[in-house]
Amino acid sequence: MTDVANKITFFEFLTPLIRSGKKTITIRDKSENHYLVGSQVEVFTLETDHKVCNIEIVSVEPIGFDEINEFHAQQEYLTLPRLKALIKEIYPHTNELFVITYKLMPGGK
Repeated sequence: MTDVANKITFFEFLTPLIRSGKKTITIRDKSENHYLVGSQVEVFTLETDHKVCNIEIVSVEPIGFDEINEFHAQQEYLTLPRLKALIKEIYPHTNELFVITYKLMPGGK
């Protein structure tokens, strides 16, 4: 079994954006703010637990829901309204979030 701090899951529709290097952040709640800067993390699909690639954690920074802006949407490779709707769908009862910035590791898988 993979250690939770070394694994992260994403919706399957987002994984091509991660693998291409277009999506460079993820916004999560406090239950997922445990990633360490500089650590290598394996990316899996949420739906099928299929390994996609490896990323390196660049930063983990707190953010309030109301602080999410167009810059974050560009890094997520989503429109701002879609990003905010998705976050509210996943985390309906929290405004305390974390921006996890990452970069694709060379070699993909």
